[in-house]
Amino acid sequence: MIRYVVLCIAAIVVLAAGILTFQLYRGGNEAVAFGAPFELVDHNGNTITEAAFREEPTAVFFGFTHCPEVCPTTLFELDGWLEQLGDDADKINAYFVSVDPERDTPEVMKTYLENFSGRITGISGEPAKVMEMTKDFRVFARKVDLENGDYTMDHMASILLLDREGDFFGTIAYQENPETALEKLRRLIREG
Repeated sequence: MIRYVVLCIAAIVVLAAGILTFQLYRGGNEAVAFGAPFELVDHNGNTITEAAFREEPTAVFFGFTHCPEVCPTTLFELDGWLEQLGDDADKINAYFVSVDPERDTPEVMKTYLENFSGRITGISGEPAKVMEMTKDFRVFARKVDLENGDYTMDHMASILLLDREGDFFGTIAYQENPETALEKLRRLIREG
């Protein structure tokens, strides 16, 4: 009788663990609604909204043009990966969103991006609207005053990958292994 009770308890524990695991797994694979509606300006002076992030799989990097290392490195790497994708690069939209819209006007963004790529679109706009978008996309960015009266920006250094619906798909970390980054972009094209 005790053996029967122990087996029943064990079966209930296994069943409960299975149900819990299934619920956690299912919840971990649901698309996460990402961002919110926005209306900003691209580097050509045209209005851009969240709809641009729903046309194709998308790579979005938040940074600023006065960034000394992370931003130019990331943009250079992103352009190189897009080049390596060949014709498949046309299946991904790439954006550089300024976290310093006070200095990064559309004209500044255009000149800056011309140094890296014709494939990456710059996004800027009114500072309050840009900061709202940054918050909605759960991107860390803050102004840091410097001793000389100037300032810099502290910000997240990863590239966000969004699927065709504009939902979070993954990230490419700063200085990620190039082969890993390329595979993430290929997967985004296939599955995103």
